[in-house]
Amino acid sequence: MMNDRQSLGRARTRLEDEYLVLAAQAGDRNAFALLVRRWHPKLVAHAWRLTGDREAATDTTQAAWVEIVRGLPHLRDEKAFPAWAYRIATRRAARFVGSAIASRKLALELARGQPNETEAPASGIGSEYDLKRGLAALSAAHRAVVALHYHDDLSVAEIAVALDIPAGTVKTRLMHARVRLRQLLEGHEDE
Repeated sequence: MMNDRQSLGRARTRLEDEYLVLAAQAGDRNAFALLVRRWHPKLVAHAWRLTGDREAATDTTQAAWVEIVRGLPHLRDEKAFPAWAYRIATRRAARFVGSAIASRKLALELARGQPNETEAPASGIGSEYDLKRGLAALSAAHRAVVALHYHDDLSVAEIAVALDIPAGTVKTRLMHARVRLRQLLEGHEDE
């Protein structure tokens, strides 16, 4: 019974989102404001999972909204909004991660030859890790597919569009993420 209610709730939410997209495309500012209010927290959470940095997640999501505003009139299928918005947020987060990696490489090159810098302590994964810590230990790619599938209830096809990867890759990442989570939660880190 609860699953039927949840399914109906999700269907209603999707229909409301579709209506808001159509109304926003027609120039209804209130509809757009509601769309932002509904989707901004989801996009920030997605960007945070990809970047691992709350401030960067907020910044990349703001940049994504600029792109969403510009592209919304050209979106042909209002049902595609969730995957389309996640895809834009994913690209923005990827740009941040790419520049962060480049900055770290530069910092490492500059730090070479200097006396022993303090290193961050290694974090071990014990058998009592909870799900949040297990998820945090996954790679950004695996966290993204798990969150989009289980948290945001996107289908494999929608995740493929959102992350701009083939559906087979989504399935593979889900499978590997599940295996890795099981290993982490059971305390079998090296398997």
